[in-house]
Amino acid sequence: AIKISRSHLIAFALTCMAAVFANTQVRADSTAATSRKKGGITSTVVVPAYKEAPNIRPLTERLFQALASHGLDSSTELLIVDDNSRDGSVEEVERLKEEGFPIRILVRTNERGLSSAVLYGFREAAGERLICMDGDLQHPPEKVPLLLQALGDKEYVLGTRYGEGFAVDPSWPWYRVVISKGARMLSLPLTTLSDPMSGFFGITRSALNRGLPSISPVGFKIALELYVKCGCRDHAEVNIFFAKRGAGESKLTGKVMVHYLVHLEALYQHRFPWLLRSLLLAALALVLYLAAALLRSPANKLKGE
Repeated sequence: AIKISRSHLIAFALTCMAAVFANTQVRADSTAATSRKKGGITSTVVVPAYKEAPNIRPLTERLFQALASHGLDSSTELLIVDDNSRDGSVEEVERLKEEGFPIRILVRTNERGLSSAVLYGFREAAGERLICMDGDLQHPPEKVPLLLQALGDKEYVLGTRYGEGFAVDPSWPWYRVVISKGARMLSLPLTTLSDPMSGFFGITRSALNRGLPSISPVGFKIALELYVKCGCRDHAEVNIFFAKRGAGESKLTGKVMVHYLVHLEALYQHRFPWLLRSLLLAALALVLYLAAALLRSPANKLKGE
């Protein structure tokens, strides 16, 4: 018979307890690692950027100061999607990260364009609530907390220049105001948004996923694209003051405006697929009516006689 001393039993029990504790600690460490990997992030602010290095620091500092005042700084990350600017943006982001800001930068070398940059950032984002804003400081970072809070109840939120008590920087060029209002009027049949041209908006990931198969990454007005293609109906709006850009050059060109008109045409076909057919049928009916009227005209009757 094998004799087991009490000391052996105690040693065995202690070994089992240590193994259980170690296994529990491994699971806890794994959970903590997963939490750190996600960083407890529930919201992501995506900033498509090209040659915006001078604006990254002031944008970051203003953004997280505003988020901290609403208790959202620890659950929000800033994601810069840079189209291979090579202007020091990467180095600036690294410095900010070393200072403790939850900021990342993704550099694209094989693709360019605002809409595709936004979609890329949304896909790579850790958060479920997604905000898009420009990197030129025209969109006020101080309004981001209000957009995030709105996404708690709505699936889409827009920063609008045309809400109650709206205001645009007086130094904004008059032609930019005219272009903005004209573009807004052209989009009215597509949306109830008061300012689909602002580019300062947010969407939930669930709403985004609903429209991803049909979303086109071409063009500059991704806010309007997502609203239409994702079938958003329940939205909120936050009044903003649209400022003059901080540093860098404006990206509004004649080419951009032409692309916008082409983009509108595609969205009209998506939202109203019957419209083109109806217009063609109406045109055909009009031609047939005019032809019949001509055949019945007195001049034609005289020729027949």
